[in-house]
Amino acid sequence: MKELLYLKDDQLKDLIEKLFIAYRDTFADPKKILDKHSIGIAHHKVIHLLSMYEGISISELLQKLKVTKQSLNRVLKDLTKLEVIRFEKDEKDTRVKHVYLDEKGKKLFKEIFEIQKKRIYAALLSSKSEEVINFDNVLKKIING
Repeated sequence: MKELLYLKDDQLKDLIEKLFIAYRDTFADPKKILDKHSIGIAHHKVIHLLSMYEGISISELLQKLKVTKQSLNRVLKDLTKLEVIRFEKDEKDTRVKHVYLDEKGKKLFKEIFEIQKKRIYAALLSSKSEEVINFDNVLKKIING
């Protein structure tokens, strides 16, 4: 594995380009659904996180997204208007709000996820188990810097 440290710049540029294209295409697949609701990738990210972290607090959501409070508030306002999310105050600390997908939000998430899942499954199914595990490990290392 040490030989990977000696990748040439052109090889690293190629890898970065592939990551960019994979990201672009994976998030372009649900664009028609997002457009139908007049929302974009920022809204999609919030919907995705809410599907994973049911009842997440707004401050935790800010930490995961690494965006400004102003940006998140705009997205949450849009999603509230679409009636796909709901808020609940914390039982112990009423200053804390928790965010949930409601039924309409869960349906929207599922519709988006199914489209993305097709692309990912196709890639995973055409890969060897070892490739999938190694790819996942590399992604985690990229994420964790």
